[in-house]
Amino acid sequence: MSSFNLDGMSDLVQRVRDVLPSVRADLEDLVRIQSVWADPARRAEVHRSAEAVSKLLSEAGFGDVRIVAEGGAPAVIAHHPAPEGAPTVLLYAHHDVQPEGDPGQWHTAPFEPTERDGRLYGRGTADDKAGIATHLAAFRAHGGNPPVGVTVFVEGEEESGSPSLSRLLATHREALAADVIVIADSDNWSTDIPSLTVSLRGLADCVVEVATLDHGLHSGMWGGVVPDALSVLVRLLASLHDDDGNVAVEGLHEPVTAAADFPDYTPDRVRADTGLLDGVREIGSGSVAQRLWAKPAITVIGIDTTPIAQASNTLIARARAKVSMRVAPGGDAAAHLAALTRHLEGHAPWGAKVTVTPGDVGEPYAIAASGPVYDAARSAFREAWGHDAVDTGVGGSIPFIAEFAAAFPDAKILVTGVEDPDTQAHSINESLHLGVLERAATAEALLLARLGGSDGQPAS
Repeated sequence: MSSFNLDGMSDLVQRVRDVLPSVRADLEDLVRIQSVWADPARRAEVHRSAEAVSKLLSEAGFGDVRIVAEGGAPAVIAHHPAPEGAPTVLLYAHHDVQPEGDPGQWHTAPFEPTERDGRLYGRGTADDKAGIATHLAAFRAHGGNPPVGVTVFVEGEEESGSPSLSRLLATHREALAADVIVIADSDNWSTDIPSLTVSLRGLADCVVEVATLDHGLHSGMWGGVVPDALSVLVRLLASLHDDDGNVAVEGLHEPVTAAADFPDYTPDRVRADTGLLDGVREIGSGSVAQRLWAKPAITVIGIDTTPIAQASNTLIARARAKVSMRVAPGGDAAAHLAALTRHLEGHAPWGAKVTVTPGDVGEPYAIAASGPVYDAARSAFREAWGHDAVDTGVGGSIPFIAEFAAAFPDAKILVTGVEDPDTQAHSINESLHLGVLERAATAEALLLARLGGSDGQPAS
């Protein structure tokens, strides 16, 4: 049984504050490691990052710490056994990060953590090395002896789509089995209001190639008679949306009660959070919450064609684009990719030849966030943040959540995080709000206590 009771909760909150300086120092050391698995030249850094995470978990008091890999990046699994009758909680984060992009666009060096105005800047400060820091703080606040079993799973290739995750889950199923899974890789409504993420869109992408000629032609000699591939591609891509910006592909799923119970964004917040330029209008119909969390979306994320610097007066024979689609909860990612493929193949103007190469798919997921575990989480958030958590969706995709749900169907999944609207994850000048880190760590420490029955609730 736990050594904490209701009167001891304030002591636990203080212990989180006491350990935060050391946790922040460890986070900064992790940020300095350039663990970009997507860059083959820096894969040794990912291995160094896994070693650093393993060492931190061992020093925190986990007796069983392993670095594992199943044909992909190294992950870390650490386990602290559950007291008799207590549940086991799996705490997830990932130690790999996105490439930093152009370092010249950062205000400070991307891999040198720098504090400014209460935020810690650097690649991975929030996404998702702060998830590791949150787990460390919660465990250390319990003196390395929480009232529940704790397994920490720190993945190493989440930013590359988690290609070996299914093998990791299959091979290490027994080590990762848990009653509750806490995935610390999501957002909060604001720096003052926490979120529980209860719906996530899925992902499907492809590359579409258009061909009109077997070789390039002089545009003055044949322009106006035969179509160039880039003009065809532009018209084809434009057919993916109607004039209002709604997705125009037939056969895509959209929930009937799309995001009806979610809080909504004001127009001013949309403009502030996104950097939408003056005069540029929003696209699509329905509330922002509907469009962002519960409707499909299609985006063109890349085009291969002749660069402007190399352009000549030539009709381009071939051009291609990468198309990314978000799948609303309740939809099937593979079926949506098939519908997108049919659309692209059936809407090419002037008889142009279209080839669609399928890419990645990741399933959407919706969480029925009710019952004792979620009650305990909401109570922990309320105490840590001084505000009730709001249920929100995520417009992006975290496909591995569906994989966790499939691997452990009886486990309750909580999707939390340390990000906020100003984090700029994946972008330049990524940052972590240090107050959010403290509140997130406090909420997690309190959650472990509550799940262990410290406040009179059942321990399972």
